Order: sequence, then structure tokens, then C-alpha cells
Amino acid sequence: MTDLSHARIAVLVPCYNEATTIAAIVRDFRAVLPAARIHVFDNNSTDDTARVARAAGATVHHVPAQGKGSVVRRMFADVEADAYVMVDGDDTYDASAAPRMVEKLLAEGIDMLVGSRVTQEEAAYRFGHRFGNRLLTGCVSALFGRTFSDILSGYRVFSRRYVKSFAAHSTGFEIETELTVHALGLRMPVAEVQTEYKSRPEGSFSKLSTYRDGARILLTILRLFKSERPLAFYSLGFLVCALASFGLAVPLVMTWLATGLVPRLPTAVLCTALMLFGMILLACGIILDAVTKSRIEQKRFAYLSVPMAATAVPAAPRHSAAA
Repeated sequence: MTDLSHARIAVLVPCYNEATTIAAIVRDFRAVLPAARIHVFDNNSTDDTARVARAAGATVHHVPAQGKGSVVRRMFADVEADAYVMVDGDDTYDASAAPRMVEKLLAEGIDMLVGSRVTQEEAAYRFGHRFGNRLLTGCVSALFGRTFSDILSGYRVFSRRYVKSFAAHSTGFEIETELTVHALGLRMPVAEVQTEYKSRPEGSFSKLSTYRDGARILLTILRLFKSERPLAFYSLGFLVCALASFGLAVPLVMTWLATGLVPRLPTAVLCTALMLFGMILLACGIILDAVTKSRIEQKRFAYLSVPMAATAVPAAPRHSAAA
């Protein structure tokens, strides 16, 4: 076991209209992490979320810019700690897993620990959300490396180094994807542990739109692919243009070899234009790849400039009294 009393721990709860569940979250996390400070970030709620959270003993912050990504940006900027536990405000995650997650993060020097969701309740994790999560997780794994099985989990623990080097660009639920890609891009030490996931309490409603937010997350993955791996992204464009150019050019070349004539001049011009456009895309990829490497180095320097949190001190073993 590890003594967590020497570490500064912050529990960060982004909330939008979660008056039904926020008191239980504050109570449960205070019970398992008594030394932690619990921060509730209220995102323009129209119910009593802020009042209930404050009455439960949490520190309440108001974030006027709408969207979970906007809230995460403020959370990471405003709170100082050695370990940050981020959990959604819907009371679906297991608070009892938090101590071992924080302990693992501090003891092993991990920068991001993801609580992957495990549940036997069909209503807790609907088929559409489960399928979409697997699809999007597969896309991220194919483009950035296979590390996590649940990239959309809202239950994570971060190191101070991670938090202070993360420049959030997303505004909505696609923030989880950006959090994952940031860690993979800088090759941070990361890990994943399974945590229980339960249904929302009666009277609580999800703010996630399966199709609209799923499409936004997919577009975010493509945007991150373009910005983080530009050579691969633009090389795919070059390959498509080159294949199209060669495909259209084959009949022209065959006709020219047989007759010495090029009867379809517009097609020949199109082939040339496609190949030139593909070469431009490839050149853009090469140039942006050099720029991206420089940008990643700067992000790495920002990450290294933050002092590493002191490793939690192992708890002293208990000795039984002499008989």
C-alpha cells in the first residue's frame, strides 16, 4: 500500500444540470479520498447543481463558455495539485476505484490513467454508445497507436506534468479524444484499469448526442491526424491523386503507342493536373512534418519544465504486538 496523505489530490467534476447526482459524487469521493479537494465546475447549469455541490462541501467554479472541452481547459488552468482525478458528474463511475488509480499513477510515474468502463447493465452502456466507442477507439489506435480500449471514458487520473502541458482546443465531448492523442503524441507513460460503470440514477439524463457528438469526435480524430501526422495524411492524398492519374493515363498511353495520337486531350490535361496536385500535397506533407516535429519538441519541453510530483511514500508496515 502507498500513503497518499503526502500528495496534493484534486477531484475535478465537470457539470451541466447534474443537481440529482452531484451530492452523491462529492460524498463518495470525499469518503475514499478524504485529503483531496473536490472542485465542481458548473457549466451554465439551469438547475441547482451549484447550490447542491456547495452544500455538499465542494469548491464550485463557474465556467461561462459552454461545452465539456471548455470546462476541461478551465479546470486544468485553475487547479494546482500533484494528481488530478477527473470524473463526469453523472454518478456512473465507481468512486472506490479512485485511491488505487491515484496510487498507481504516483507510484509508477504515470501521466494519464484511464478508467475503462466495465458493466453488466445494458441500460448503463447502450449498444449504440458501445459500438461507437469501439469504432472511434479503433480509429485512434490505427492512426496513433494501440494503447487504450476506451478512449471516451470520462474517468481519468492525470499527473501535474500532463495537465500543465495540455493545450485544449476542443470545446465539446471530443475533448476525451484530444486528451488521449496528446499523451500518445508525446509518448507519455500511460495506463488503463478497468472500473465499474453503472446506470444513471432516475431523473438524470445524458447530455451526449450519439450521432451529432459521434460525428464531431470522428472529425476531431481526422483533424488531429492531419495536425499530428501531416506526412501520413498528405501522403494519402498524394497516393489517391497518383492512382487516379495513372488510371486515366493508361488508355491514353495505349492509344498513343498504337496510333501515335492523343485523341482525348482534356483527359491528358486532367492526368497531368492530378499528378501535379498530388505532388503539391506530398510537398506540403514533408514541410508540415518538419514543422510538427518542431512543435512536438516545444510541447515536450513544456512537459519537462513542470517538476515531477513527489512519489507517494509507502505506508509503514504494521507490526503485531508481542504476545
